Amino acid sequence: MLRNRASVVSLLFIVLLVLVALFANALAPYPYEQQDLDHADDGPSAAHIFGTDNLGRDLFSRVLYGSRISLAVAIVDIAIVLAIGVPLGLMAGFFGRWLDMLVMRTVDILYAFPNLLLIIVIITYLRAVLDTATGGLAQTLGALDRLTGGLLGVFIALGLLSWLTVARLVRGQVLSLKEKEYVEAARTIGARDRRIMFNHLLPNVMAPIIVAATFGIPGAIAAEAGLSFLGLGVRPPLPSWGILIAEGVRVMRTFPHSLIFPGGVLAVTLICFNFLGDGLRDALDPRMKV
Repeated sequence: MLRNRASVVSLLFIVLLVLVALFANALAPYPYEQQDLDHADDGPSAAHIFGTDNLGRDLFSRVLYGSRISLAVAIVDIAIVLAIGVPLGLMAGFFGRWLDMLVMRTVDILYAFPNLLLIIVIITYLRAVLDTATGGLAQTLGALDRLTGGLLGVFIALGLLSWLTVARLVRGQVLSLKEKEYVEAARTIGARDRRIMFNHLLPNVMAPIIVAATFGIPGAIAAEAGLSFLGLGVRPPLPSWGILIAEGVRVMRTFPHSLIFPGGVLAVTLICFNFLGDGLRDALDPRMKV
């Protein structure tokens, strides 16, 4: 992987992004919600590196805090893939029969819906239910949604879709690997199904899982930014790159800095994750080695 300069630079940028998100409180020169109407829509300056928005809030600080939202979505996406997609794909490929049929038909049904449309429907319905809940589980979930700034619906919607590709990929790999000689040898000495799956098959499918998860992260970040752009993601005043872009689009002719900086950070982040995925794929694929 070190031979691929683009992936190394991308990895360094992602590590820097993680550090920025963790220490945004210390790095941000101003609170993200602090307004200064006397300096609304100012361009980049020594006091405000990225300028200010229409309410006089520092764009640099809001971009820093917005990285937390994007990384939270990325972490949840990886957790869902590992908790749902990998076990289901592993069991479907190993056991086959009715379990394979059930898992794969569920994947096919969910693939049949347009992703963005399904996510919008889910989030709209959840917000309508949670915002008017007066007791029980719905009220608890509503409190959790408000605590996360409106991201609970985004997490649930991504949870329904992010595991599909990995589950299908793992199933295909397991169907091929379970007929290998080392699996037959493990069966011969009396190894149980659980040991075969987790000790012999899972380690051999980790490379494509890592690559698929890496490529899935920019999709999840872009989905959250798109939803926030449409007003269905994180709720103001919490900053998200999608919200900042939406605010910048309205004034991009007169104050282009409001769009250029958050849009540029989002674009660079997505490109870096894709470059990192390319580097991991080349490094982990034995057929790519000379």
